[in-house]
Amino acid sequence: MSLSFRIYYCMIQVLTDLFRITLTHWTDFLFLSLAGLTVIALGVQIFYYFYFYLRIHRYRKVNPKETKDPVSVIICAKNEAENLKNFLPLVLEQDYPEFQVIVVNDGSNDGSSEILSELQEKYKHLYVTRIEHTHPYPHAKKLAQTIGIKAANYDQLLFIDADCRPASANWISCMQSNFLPKKEIVLGYGAYEKKRGMVNKFIRMDTLWIAQHFLSFAARGIPFMGVGRNLAYRRSLFFNNKGFANQLHLQSGDDDLFVNYTATKTNTAIEIDPDSKTISEPMLTMNNWLRQKRRHLTAGMYYKPIHRFLIGLELVSREYFYLSVIVLLSFWKFPGYLIVLILFRWIMHLWIVKLTMKRFQEKGIWLFSLIYDLVMPIISGFLILKNKLKKNNKFAW
Repeated sequence: MSLSFRIYYCMIQVLTDLFRITLTHWTDFLFLSLAGLTVIALGVQIFYYFYFYLRIHRYRKVNPKETKDPVSVIICAKNEAENLKNFLPLVLEQDYPEFQVIVVNDGSNDGSSEILSELQEKYKHLYVTRIEHTHPYPHAKKLAQTIGIKAANYDQLLFIDADCRPASANWISCMQSNFLPKKEIVLGYGAYEKKRGMVNKFIRMDTLWIAQHFLSFAARGIPFMGVGRNLAYRRSLFFNNKGFANQLHLQSGDDDLFVNYTATKTNTAIEIDPDSKTISEPMLTMNNWLRQKRRHLTAGMYYKPIHRFLIGLELVSREYFYLSVIVLLSFWKFPGYLIVLILFRWIMHLWIVKLTMKRFQEKGIWLFSLIYDLVMPIISGFLILKNKLKKNNKFAW
């Protein structure tokens, strides 16, 4: 073997060994970095759970209003004949001294008009107005909402959907008791009826999670959304902010975007008494729920930047935590530490979700919440991507 060949061979061996050593060190560095970011992601999650979500369990109403001012309840209905027949009397028979109920019948052709006429004969405080189905311009729920608000006799407005029922006869009293002098918005909890099936569990868990999110943020002075099936605000606030003028180009947003644009630390209150919640008829298929979820996520793109950041940070930190744990365990790196981190996160999650469920009187979705916790970031990411790829989304109200 020639000397030059030996030199070349030795150089190749040295370079190979250096590459192997460098690769080993870089791999160790990458795994250590990944593990460090995993701990940071868990730290972010701990902050959200203990600073925000635990606030629901600890929240207590201070100095509720004692006087019972008149209230206008507004319901927008489109082909909701059966729901109006079943649920509207529960709204009309609330234990409250002075209130009116306004139903805006948005071009229904299913017998809603006949049912509303019968109820008007029995309940004198029911007022019905109608948008003809031949209305020349396409419109979302905002038009019906605006007509209802203009028809209201009173400044304090309370909103519920046609497919909802109040959980008790004290629903109006509970929500109205938050309208102190500086309060203009009251955020309530809108639950879904418990039924059989995995889809129902998923929908109810998603509803609970969203409520835990926006109500705890509002309790901490960062209100960013509300749900139209249990929401109250002042009529004067609506007109002082020109109603829905800044979101007329959107199909959705009549509830959460209006709150996002007008709610402040000082003008917003929350109500989580079990008597104050509303209960809705849930969707029966996952496709219907996904379509509704896409519509809500479309509105979320127009939240204030700070709100989008806070919502996104929780979602990304949760998704990253699980993804990085899977990667590290796949290479069998730090298995003991990772198992401790996973168990801590699951115990923290189950504990605080259990407290929230108890406060909202929800049952049957506690352990299922772990499955939701794992898969929901993936579903949300997929739906957000789908919304961005399909620019001209059309969603019925």
